[in-house]
Amino acid sequence: MKRIDKIEKYLKEMKWTIDELRDRQGLSTDEIARNLHLVRTNVSKELNELVRRNKVIKIKKRPVLYIHRDMIEKILKDKISEEIIEVDDIKQLIKEEKEQKIEMSPFDCLIGSETSLKNQIEQAKAAILYPPNGLHSLIIGQTGVGKTLFANIMFEYGKKIKRFDDNAPFVAFNCADYYNNSQLLISQIFGHVKGAFTGADTDKDGLVEKANGGILFLDEIHRLPPEGQEMIFYFMDTGTYNKLGETERKRKANVLIIGATNEDINSHLLKTFMRRIPIIINIPSFEDRPCSDKVEMVRYLLSKEARRVNKKISITEDVVKALIGSVTYSNIGQLKSNIQLICARGFLNFMNKESIDIDFKMLPSSIKEGLLNFRNKRKDIEEISDLVNGKLIVTPNDDRILISLNQDLSEPPFNLYKIIEDKISILKSEGMDEQSIKEFIATDIKIHLKGFYKKFEDTKNKKEKLLSVVDENILDFASEIKKFAENKLKRKYSDRFIYALGLHLSALFKRIKNNMVIQSFDVKDFLKYKQEEIETAFEIKSLIEKKYNIIVPDAEVGYITILLVNIEEEKDAHVGIIVAAHGDSTASSMVNVATSLLGDLMGEKKVEAVDMPLNISPNEILKTIIEKVKKINSGKGVLLLVDMGSLCNFDTVITEQTGIKVKILDMVSTPTLIEAIRKSYAYDLDLDSIYESLKDFRGYATEVKNNSNKEKAIITICSSGQGTAIKLKELVNDIVTNITDEKINIIPVGIKNMKNDLSEIKDKYNIIASIGMKDPNLPVPFISLERLIEDDGEELLRKIVSNHSIKIVKKDQDIAVRNLCRDSLNQFLTFLNPDKIINLLIRFCNRLEIELNKQFSNTMKIKLIIHTGCALERTIINDSIKYKDSVLNLNKDIIEKVRNCSKIFSDALNINLIDDEIYLIAEMLCEQQY
Repeated sequence: MKRIDKIEKYLKEMKWTIDELRDRQGLSTDEIARNLHLVRTNVSKELNELVRRNKVIKIKKRPVLYIHRDMIEKILKDKISEEIIEVDDIKQLIKEEKEQKIEMSPFDCLIGSETSLKNQIEQAKAAILYPPNGLHSLIIGQTGVGKTLFANIMFEYGKKIKRFDDNAPFVAFNCADYYNNSQLLISQIFGHVKGAFTGADTDKDGLVEKANGGILFLDEIHRLPPEGQEMIFYFMDTGTYNKLGETERKRKANVLIIGATNEDINSHLLKTFMRRIPIIINIPSFEDRPCSDKVEMVRYLLSKEARRVNKKISITEDVVKALIGSVTYSNIGQLKSNIQLICARGFLNFMNKESIDIDFKMLPSSIKEGLLNFRNKRKDIEEISDLVNGKLIVTPNDDRILISLNQDLSEPPFNLYKIIEDKISILKSEGMDEQSIKEFIATDIKIHLKGFYKKFEDTKNKKEKLLSVVDENILDFASEIKKFAENKLKRKYSDRFIYALGLHLSALFKRIKNNMVIQSFDVKDFLKYKQEEIETAFEIKSLIEKKYNIIVPDAEVGYITILLVNIEEEKDAHVGIIVAAHGDSTASSMVNVATSLLGDLMGEKKVEAVDMPLNISPNEILKTIIEKVKKINSGKGVLLLVDMGSLCNFDTVITEQTGIKVKILDMVSTPTLIEAIRKSYAYDLDLDSIYESLKDFRGYATEVKNNSNKEKAIITICSSGQGTAIKLKELVNDIVTNITDEKINIIPVGIKNMKNDLSEIKDKYNIIASIGMKDPNLPVPFISLERLIEDDGEELLRKIVSNHSIKIVKKDQDIAVRNLCRDSLNQFLTFLNPDKIINLLIRFCNRLEIELNKQFSNTMKIKLIIHTGCALERTIINDSIKYKDSVLNLNKDIIEKVRNCSKIFSDALNINLIDDEIYLIAEMLCEQQY
C-alpha cells in the first residue's frame, strides 16, 4: 500500500461520536506520523495532497488538524460542500452550531478572531454592550497593528446589534495633525464661537457635535494637551461641553469615545483622564501573533495585490517565511509594504505572463534576511510548512471574507489615491526613474480598472450593483462629467469612467469630511505631455466645487487627470502596416502571402496594400496612401513598407497632413513584411522599436551574417543597471567562459533605460542572446533567469553559442549552481568563508550522487549545498539543530552514505557533523526519494 493510501485509510477508519468530533476536532501531523511510524515531513506532504484531492478537510488550529471528509459526513449524516477544504473550527460544519452562526459578527472577519484577538474582541463587545451608552475605551499597540481598523469594527458591531442607528456617525480625528497648536486642536474637537481666537470669523461646530449618536475616534490621543484631556474627561463624566470661547458647558451630546495610542499611557496621559477609561484593549504586535495568523495575513495581502493587478500570484514557502521574518518595526504596515514591493517587482518581471510567480532568489536582500529570523525557531518553520505546503497561491477572484488589521474600512473599494501614492513611494525607493514610474503607474491603473470593471460585467444592471457602494447622485454626476469630458476632449469614454470617477469622488468626499490631508505630487511633471487633459481636470474640479459647495484641493487635479488619460474607450491598438509597391498587384500579392501565413496571429486585423501601376502619378498614390493611413491607424502610428522611389521621403508630408506618426522602410520583401506583422501583433512593439529592428533586416537566412564583423554580445537584464544586473553579468560570464575561449561580451542593462541602451548596443555589437528578468523582444533567443539555473539552462546557452560558429570547449559543469550557492551562503554564513568552502560542498554533493547512483536536479543541488554549508557553520558555533523525528523512519543505507561522504569535511576542515545534522541531510534525500 502506498504511503498516501495508508494515511487516508487510517483517517477514514476513525470511529468517533459527534461529541468526540466536537472535542478532538481532528488529528495532528505528529499524531498520525507517530501512530503509523512514518516521517513527519512525509506525512505532512501527503496530508496536504489529500486536502487538494478533496479527501481530507484541514482544521486551522494550532497545531493544524486533519479529518477525513467521509468520516465526518458519516457522523453528521449530511453532505459537506466540496468547496469546503479547510475551516477554522470543526463546529462550523456541525449543523446545529452552523445554524447559530449564520448571523456573523463583524469581528468574525478579523484574522485572529479565534486566536490572538479573542480576548480583545470580548473586551470590545463589552464596551459596546454596556448599558446604558457603552464604555469609553482606549486601544493601545505598536504602529501598524490595526488600531484604527479595530475601532471601525467596534462601530460596525454596534450597528449590527442596534446599539447605534444605521445612519449613526463614526468620526475619526488624528490629534497629531494639530498637536503644536492646542487652540486649533481643541477647536477641531469641540468647535469654537466667533471671535474665540484670531481668525475665528464665524461659529464652527466641532467633532463632538458631528459624532452625536455615534463614535468619536481620537487617534494618537497622547498628543492631546492637558487642557484638552481635561475637557474630554469632563465631557465623559457629564455628557456636556462648551465650544472654545464659551464660558458655560450647556451643550450636550451622546458620544462614545474611543482613543488609540502607540505610546506609554502612564507617561503621556493624565491619571485623572485614565480613570475615566474603564476598557483598555491591547492589540498584539505581529511578532506576538501565532503562525496561522501570520500566514493568513500574508495570504490576504497577496489577494489584494492579485485583485489590483488582475493576475494570479504565487509565492514559495521560503518567500512566506522571509516575508514574515522581515517584519521588525512597523508590524502589518511593514508586511503590507514588503508584499507590495515584491509584487511590484514581480509585476514588472511578468508583465506579459498570465501569473506572477515569486521565488526566494527574486527578493531584495532586506526581505531575504527575514529568513534568518527563523534560524532557531524549528516549531515555527514546521508550522508554516504545514500551512503553506510548498507554495501559497492566490487569484484575483479569491473571495476571502477575512480582513487584515491594517485595512481602513472607511475607504471605498476603489481608491486612486492609494494606487498612485503607494506605487510612487515603492518604486522611488527601488531607484526607478521618473519615466518608468509613469509608465508603470499608467499600466497599473489600467489593469486595476479593468479588474474592477470585470466584477460588473456579468450583472444585467451594473449601476444597481455599484449603488451598494456609491450614492446614486454621485453616479449621476459622474455621468454628467463623462459627457462634459467627451465634448471637451473630442473622444469617447467607456462606462468604467463613470464607475471609477464615482468611486473616486466617494473617497474624495470622505477625506474632505474627515479633514484628511490629500497627498500631492507634481502634476505638471507627471503629465507634462497631457496639457489638454490637465486643463479639463481643472474645469471638472470647478464643477465639483459648484455642485457640492466644497473646496477641492488643487492636488485633486492630478488624480482627475490620471482618470482622463487612462480610461479612454479601449481600442485594440497596434502599429498599422501598409505595403506600397510598383506594379499592378505586387503589394497585394505580398500582403496575401503574409496574411495567409499569420492569419491566426492577426485575427480580424488587416494589413493594407497599395498597388502602384506605372501610369498613375505619385501625387495620386500619395493621396491613396494618406487615406489608408487614416483608415488603419489605431493610435500607435503606421509603418509604411515601400519598394523604391519618391515615397521613401514622404513620411514627413503624411504626418503633417494626418497628424499620425509614420515611419517608412524601403526595399520591402515578404520576409520583412512577415517580421513587421509579427513584431506589431505578437510583441505589440511601438513604431520606433519596429522600425529600428527592421531597418537592417534583409531576410531570415542572412540576419546573423550581416553582423559578422561586429563583436558578439549577450545582454543581461535586471531591474536596474547595477547591483543585481552586475551579479547576473558575472554569472553569465562564468558560464560563457566555461563554454568557450572565444570572446563574447556580457553587457548588463537595466529595465528602466533598456530601450535607449539596447539601441546603442545594437549599433556596436552583434547580440546573440538576452538573459534575465524581462524579455526585450529582440530577434534573438531569450533565456529567463529561472530557465538559466534549471537543469537545461547552461546547455541551452551552449547551443546558442555553438549556432554562431563559436568553438565549444568542454569544461566544468554547474557554474550557475556554484555561483548561486556562493551568493546565498554569503548571506547566511558569518564564520565560514563561502569562497573557501564552495568547492568542498560541491565535491560533497558530487560524491553523494556517485554513492546513491543518482543525478540530482539543480534545485536539489542548491538546496543540499546551502543546507550543508549552514550545518557546518552551526557545528563550529556549537548550535546544531536537534533531529526530533524518529531515526527509525529514515533509510539506514542513505544515513551511512551521507556519513561517509561527510568525512570530506573532517579531512579538509577538521569539522565533524554531528549525527543530528547527518539525519537532517538524510531526511532531505529521503524526501526526494533518492
